[in-house]
Amino acid sequence: MRIRNRSIVLFIVIAFLLAALAAAGCLGVRAPSVTRPTPPAIMLDFHRTGGIAGLDDRLVIFDNGAAIFSSRSVSRELSLNQSDLNRIAALFSAAQFSSLQGNYTLRHEGADLIHYSVTYQGKTVNTEDSAVPPSLQVILDRMNLVIRDASIAESSNQPFASLMQQT
Repeated sequence: MRIRNRSIVLFIVIAFLLAALAAAGCLGVRAPSVTRPTPPAIMLDFHRTGGIAGLDDRLVIFDNGAAIFSSRSVSRELSLNQSDLNRIAALFSAAQFSSLQGNYTLRHEGADLIHYSVTYQGKTVNTEDSAVPPSLQVILDRMNLVIRDASIAESSNQPFASLMQQT
């Protein structure tokens, strides 16, 4: 009789576990789809390296106004407002960035040259000191000022004030 009671108890436990497993995931109800926000796209990626000081500075600006600045000694998050984003767009438009070639480099390596890689709205232009076309020089000058301001501003209050200067 004891064996039979054990068998009945075991049968009931197994049946209960199977019923619980079936109810847990097989109710036929689909989970609602989750809509995730679209991640921000990179609007501008400005990277300069080299030079006598051994620069390695990078500024990445996203289309939602978030920005990240990093150098050998500092890394910080920044925020741009819509006016700043508009000034960047105007700067690149005035320089006719979209019509520039992809590379402006010297045939021979030069000592202590600063190398630049500028990607704006998906187009990348690489250049280095002494090979920069005039329209690109305006962009490099302005972005160098922004990087200077971002690297020295402890609180990063207004590193993009450099964008407001006249070209």
